Amino acid sequence: MAPDLWRERPLPAMMSRMIRRLVIGATSLACLTATALPAAAITNGHPDGNGHPNVGGLVAEQAYSDGTWTYCSGTLIAPSVFLTAAHCGEGEGEQVRITFDTAYQDGDPVYAGTFHADPQYTHQQNDPHDIAVVTLEQPVTGITPAQLPKAESLSRLKQGQEFTSVGYGAYEVTSGPGGHGYLYNDVRMVTKGSLDAVNKAWLRLSMNPATGDGGTCYGDSGGPNFLGDTDLVAATTITGDAICRATNVDYRLDTASARAFLSDYVTLP
Repeated sequence: MAPDLWRERPLPAMMSRMIRRLVIGATSLACLTATALPAAAITNGHPDGNGHPNVGGLVAEQAYSDGTWTYCSGTLIAPSVFLTAAHCGEGEGEQVRITFDTAYQDGDPVYAGTFHADPQYTHQQNDPHDIAVVTLEQPVTGITPAQLPKAESLSRLKQGQEFTSVGYGAYEVTSGPGGHGYLYNDVRMVTKGSLDAVNKAWLRLSMNPATGDGGTCYGDSGGPNFLGDTDLVAATTITGDAICRATNVDYRLDTASARAFLSDYVTLP
């Protein structure tokens, strides 16, 4: 699928390169979910308000044609460490900006930091190492960091387990003569989904609105999927189906590989 079918705005050069890389990566993830493309929006959800103040968005250097600025999501996991997805960055040492506003507008305060992706990041479906952190120049005060899971603690989750997904991605998918459109407003959104399956690297969550589930879409990449109503980030949003209505595919944070990367930046439970 061409990139312009899932963004209704022209993209800065950095984002265009990222999209091309994500579409290539989606090919190797195709067996995870039909017509898979990397998720980058909360669907069937509502504004989060102050429900999850430790969830933030990565802010682009220039606005899109619709005036929005955020392009990926993530979570504060230590006062100076922000968790996100490797595919949200351009490379090791990239300088980025992060907002924790409930509804970001240009000129609002942001936190500056340095992007660090897992050096083993690939597009392998069994374990893509699609995980990254931003080390912030100044610690965030007044926001309690989210918790991380213990080693292999998600392996025996039962089907139907509820998750809370949060992010700054598209809030609605439209359909018209030109294909599907994705609407953005830089508002932190929240929804609930339920567990379909667990495998070595992934949690697969239902986001089928017909069953009352919501989920993620483009712009939510790197954002958290909290276990139930807790502040424990079980997995980060990575990919899903092309029109954001079936499956939310998320990278587990309790695996040996995820923990090996994170242990360089935070103390793990």
